[in-house]
This record gives sequence, C-alpha cells and structure tokens, in this order.
Amino acid sequence: MHIFAFPARGLYAITDGPRTDFIDACAAALKGGAAVLQYRDKTADRVRRRDEAVQLAILCAHHGVPLIVNDDVELAAQVGAAGVHLGENDADITAARNRLGRSAIIGASCYDSLQRARELAEAGADYLAFGAFFASPTKPNARHATVDLLRKAHALGKPLVAIGGITPDNAGSLIDAGANFIAAISGVFATTDVESAARRYANLFHK
Repeated sequence: MHIFAFPARGLYAITDGPRTDFIDACAAALKGGAAVLQYRDKTADRVRRRDEAVQLAILCAHHGVPLIVNDDVELAAQVGAAGVHLGENDADITAARNRLGRSAIIGASCYDSLQRARELAEAGADYLAFGAFFASPTKPNARHATVDLLRKAHALGKPLVAIGGITPDNAGSLIDAGANFIAAISGVFATTDVESAARRYANLFHK
C-alpha cells in the first residue's frame, strides 16, 4: 500500500469511467492540481477495473497524490491504493481498517446527516463527505446538504469534503463555510480540457 498523509485541502477529483482515454484524463487532472484522486467505477468489469486501478496507483504515486478507491475495500488492498471511500451500503470502517491497515485513508459519505457524520467520526473515519450541495448530473436524485451543515460539522474535527454539482463559480461559499475539499466528477472529467478544469478548482484554494 502506498502510504500518504491526507492533504490539508484542495480538489478531490473523482473519475467518471469507463472511457477510452481514462488514464490520460486522470493524468491531466493530476497535472491540473488535484490533491486527491478517487477511482469510481460502478461497472462489473473486474478485470478492467483492476487494471485501471493498478495504473492509477502508479500514476498517483508518481504525483505524490493519494489514490482512494470508491466502495471496494478489496480492490484498494490489491492495488496498494492509499485508501477507500465508503458509502452507506458498503463495508464498515472497522472492517476496512482491519483489511487496509492503520495508515490507510478511510473516508465516508455522510450525505445530509450530521448524526451519521458523528458516528463515522467516532468509528475512525479520516474524512467526512457531505452532499449534494447543488443539482448533480452524476446523481440527480441525491439528498441535499446545506452550507450550515458544513459549519456544524467542523466541531467533529475531521477534514470535510463537499460534493454534488459544485463548480468553480459556486464553490466559494462552501470553502468559506469550512469545506477542506471540493469534490468534482463531471466538473472535471466531462470537460474538453480536463487539466484546465482541474486547475480552476485547485486555484480556489490558493487565494
């Protein structure tokens, strides 16, 4: 496993595969300044997913950026990813920690629930993700989180990730409210210039 400290803040880029230029697109996002890269692929193609995850682990290590695998603890372990991101229907944090080790970065989706965030923080989550904050093309029926939720979540003492329909133009209020990371899927990977799109998000944290 590649051991990384979770960065302090920045763009949390989430992949949108499968696509023919998948690795090139991820390389562009990293070149544009993504601080974290999450491998998210909901297909059942295990062979391709493992191959892509192996390539991403190498690519992310080269850039010094943690690779987080969405939902799949075993795949994260197999390819030496820095960690895993867990949703409400995935493995629990204790099981993931036992499989991946103390140094693994384990994040968790809290959606619109401060109570869920408290429970996950107590269970050992390394970061907490909230959203959707705006209408999301990736998850059009996602639960809606509020800016005030971010402010309240600060008391939990964990890095906070905001996700859901966030653009470089509407992200400012979330960062001001305490989001350490802005997560983007289509805002980065559905663009014609992935590197430039990633840089626009990354630059929000350098003002």
